[in-house]
Amino acid sequence: MITVEKSDPFSSESHRLIEMLSAELAAITGDSGKTNFTVEAMNNDKALWALAKNAHGDAIGCGAIRPLTQSIAELKRMFSDRSEPGVGSALLTFLEASAKQMGYRELKLETRHINHRAVSFYEKNGYVRIDNYGPYIGREEAVCFSKMLY
Repeated sequence: MITVEKSDPFSSESHRLIEMLSAELAAITGDSGKTNFTVEAMNNDKALWALAKNAHGDAIGCGAIRPLTQSIAELKRMFSDRSEPGVGSALLTFLEASAKQMGYRELKLETRHINHRAVSFYEKNGYVRIDNYGPYIGREEAVCFSKMLY
């Protein structure tokens, strides 16, 4: 059983998962992803940090939303340690519902073309490719996605 809840991005479990994600991204893409995310950005009432936990209460995944505009949030630092199936889906469902409750109408995200697992995951979950936005404009290695929250 996987539970997902709003959590402290400064906790040791959050730090451990962020470091695991950064190492995995660096291995896949050559970039840890740290330049476009800081934990401090979660200190915003329109941002949310979440942890997924297994039946024993161990943190096994993380994810965040942060504001891009008043009605658009960005999905950041999605990660599962893959110790159990369904962690990514549980996190995504929680973050999408939370974003909608917070007044967002759309979620955007960026990943890398080479990160086939992530690209497939987002496409499978109803995200559509869009033109690169913000810091990803002109970056050939980046692919951006969007999903409307109805």
